[in-house]
Amino acid sequence: MRYKVILSYDGSSFAGWQVQPGTPTIQECLQKSLSTLLNESIIVTGAGRTDAKVNAITYVAHFDSLSDNLDAGLLAYKLNAILPQEIKVHSVSEADSGFHARFDAVEREYRYFLHRKKDPFVRKYSWFCGYGLDVGKMNEAASKLLGRHDFKCFQKIGSDNKTSVCTVTKAVWESYSPSHVRIMGYPAEDGDYLMFTIKADRFLRNMVRAAVGTLIDVGRGKQDAQWIDKLLQGGTRSDAGESVPGHALFLCGIKY
Repeated sequence: MRYKVILSYDGSSFAGWQVQPGTPTIQECLQKSLSTLLNESIIVTGAGRTDAKVNAITYVAHFDSLSDNLDAGLLAYKLNAILPQEIKVHSVSEADSGFHARFDAVEREYRYFLHRKKDPFVRKYSWFCGYGLDVGKMNEAASKLLGRHDFKCFQKIGSDNKTSVCTVTKAVWESYSPSHVRIMGYPAEDGDYLMFTIKADRFLRNMVRAAVGTLIDVGRGKQDAQWIDKLLQGGTRSDAGESVPGHALFLCGIKY
């Protein structure tokens, strides 16, 4: 029987989703916990590979079990009891036998957070970027990501994807106000906190962090917005900007 799992995780203590020898990963934790509770060897398939320290608000996975009469609600409860505090299972439910957490997904959404002034209360989930930034130019450059393109210039070197073509449907920078500013009056000004949202049918390894770093170069005035066109028309990974840190990146949603 196939089962669908919806979960969230804080990736700061993990080397990403996928099992890797000698280092803790989300997939490994979930597989071990399920195998223990179900008393059988369980392999979990996730919606995609997230890099080290990257977080997920909504992540979807599936697994097959020899049992066809699991109490899914009770299993979710037991999973949360033994999984580390950084991982929360929201639900376990029966799925069609052909459901695939990765290949059935038609859209994914990521968000990247940065703060432009030192702030001790967001540093765990936001990147401190003290450069002067022209957000208008960053959005002009981000708009050039929209559509169907070959994004190999943002792909981690050595990736084994069959294709590097993706369709981006949203790419925008916005200012936001974190809770300690809104609720507790932490001193801040408009534009101190920025959020980049990007949606696509699929993402390559390192694609979002490389794209953010590239857009930051435009915002700093190191490049103009037309640079993005050149990169998408045949640039390599070394031609684009540096990748930003993973701790400020969140997988926010997956659509099936």
